[in-house]
Formats: sequence, C-alpha cells, structure tokens
Amino acid sequence: MTTKPAAAVQTRSSKTNFRQRTAFLRYLVVIVACLLIIFPFYWMVITSLKQPASIGSWPPKLWGFHVTWSSYAQDFIHYTFGNYIFNSVLVAVVSTILILILGSLAGYAIARLPIRGKPFLLIATLVISLFPEIAVVSPLYVIFRQLHWLNSYQALIIPYTAFNLPFAIWIMNNYFLGIPKELEESARMDGASTGTILIKIILPLAVPGMFTAGIFSFVAAWTEFLMALTFNSQNTMRTIPVGIALFGSQFTIPYGNIFSASVVAVVPIIVLVLVFQRWVVSGLTAGAVKG
Repeated sequence: MTTKPAAAVQTRSSKTNFRQRTAFLRYLVVIVACLLIIFPFYWMVITSLKQPASIGSWPPKLWGFHVTWSSYAQDFIHYTFGNYIFNSVLVAVVSTILILILGSLAGYAIARLPIRGKPFLLIATLVISLFPEIAVVSPLYVIFRQLHWLNSYQALIIPYTAFNLPFAIWIMNNYFLGIPKELEESARMDGASTGTILIKIILPLAVPGMFTAGIFSFVAAWTEFLMALTFNSQNTMRTIPVGIALFGSQFTIPYGNIFSASVVAVVPIIVLVLVFQRWVVSGLTAGAVKG
C-alpha cells in the first residue's frame, strides 16, 4: 500500500527536476544569445570612447580604460557629420511619408475594391521589390543625369519610395482585410464619403500596420548605401552610410571616428524600435496571420 504513493512522489519529483533543468537550459540559451547580440554594439561603443592610441592595443580592454569624447567631437567638426545626419533624416523622413500615403491608398484599394486578379497583383507588386539595386542603378543614373537630378535629394527619395512601397502595400492590404467591412457600411449609411471613412475610421484602426511599414521603410532608407554612393557624389549631399565609409584615406583609417559615427547612426534606430516595439510586433503579426 505504501509503494505506489512513494513511486508517485518519486515520479513527480523527477518530472519537477526535469522541468527545472529544461527551464535552466532555456534561460541559459537566451542569456548567451543576448550576450552575443549585445557584445558587438558594446564593442562599438567602448571603441568610440577610447583614445586612438589604445584602440589597437592587445589584449583589448573591455573596461577600465580612459574615456574620451574626442572622436565624437571630430566627427562633427572635421568630418561634417552633422550634414550627413541632416541629409539622411530628410531623405528617410520624406520617403517614409510618401510610402505611408501611397501604401495606405493602394492597400485600401486592393483590399476593398472589386479588382480582378488581386493575388496576382500583390505578387507582382512584391516581385518588383525583389530586383537587386545593382540591376537598376545604371539606368537610373542615366535618367537622373538627363534630368539633372544627380547630387539632389529627389535622386534618393524617389528610388527609396519605389523600392520600399511594395512592402508597405502588402502590410497595409493585410491589415485592411482584418478590419470589418460592417464599420464602413454603417458609416456609409450615415452619409459618410469614402475619403471620410478612410481618414476618420479605417486609418486610425490601421495605425499598427502603418507603424510597421513606416519603421521598416525608414530603416531601409537610413541604411541604404549603393544608390546614395552612386547618385550623390558631392560631400554636401552624402548620407550617413556613405559618409562613414569615406572617413578613411589611403594611408589612415580613423577607427575611433568610424565607431563613434556608427554609434550616432545606430542609436536612433534602436530607440525607434524599442519605443514602437509593440506596434511593430502587432503590425507584423497581423500581416503574417491575416495575409
């Protein structure tokens, strides 16, 4: 009579130990993964704060070194990094606004209007974005040269909008499909026009999708390199990625300035994603499930 309860207790104890070991291994894997992800950014930050003479020292110091902000000051004084930031912000913000406007209108039209071949249309839209940049840089360069658009903001805003618009259309279309049509029908019965319904009812409900499309479009424009290098060769028109890439010269590579400029370029993106993380996850989940 006492054997079965003892065996049951031993079984429960072994199951509990197994669950604890499994949970410990899971936490250990998560911690190691987080360290592997965070360490490169930590290395970039501490390198930007070191003196130039100590950057290449061996073994490298991960802490306890003399902190200096000279690299950050040189970025804005010697390398005119502030001008690169202005160019990147302007190009990324304007292209993102255009993408959100056009993507919302196109996504709503595809989701609600009786258009034939909608799946084919959406697939064709995404296929356009699959073309590599290197395949279109040469013809775009010829076109922009004929239009006298080289070394101008529109030479980057228009291609960025065109390349990132398909993703925004896909996300917004999927999000609009998840909004009940009854809301629009009841609003039309009250006399509301299509524009009023879209602006006052549908778009406020699609804010997570707009945030997702907007953040991805902003990051893509913020980090784009090939077109910015090809179309805008003047120093006053360079964006952040191109400016950082051209910090070095034939004989010297200012590692401290490169790392400090990289920190300045990366921090806004990290803050943006952390602040709007809930919206981004919601938008991506809706796009993946409802599509």
